[in-house]
Amino acid sequence: MASGGTQQQGLSRIATGRLHKELTEWQRNPPHGFVYHPSDNLQRWTIDVHGAAGTLYAGEVFQLQVDFPCNYPLEAPQVIFSRNPPIHPHIYSNGHICLDILYDSWSPAMTVSAVCLSILSMLSSCKDK
Repeated sequence: MASGGTQQQGLSRIATGRLHKELTEWQRNPPHGFVYHPSDNLQRWTIDVHGAAGTLYAGEVFQLQVDFPCNYPLEAPQVIFSRNPPIHPHIYSNGHICLDILYDSWSPAMTVSAVCLSILSMLSSCKDK
């Protein structure tokens, strides 16, 4: 394969179908507080996270980078805050998120929307930065 192409060439047929389905659902019914940035690369999504009103992060906007493995949804996506990660006990300065559903508790039934809502819930429940 030629270099410089999109990374989605490595996605399985199952992963590609699942991601198209999730993206269609997202566009039809986007989760509140999130904005997907369209891209030609199905294997990497960029999503803005808007801090929920009444929380420590109200009015702040953070950016998630979601990278899907070739065998998604059997394997969890890698989800990180790609720039200016929020100050939070479960978020490392490099943007990596300590959230069980992204690792040991991942289930193929999970969706990107569900992961995003879990991240927003984690941010919203924080009492101290």
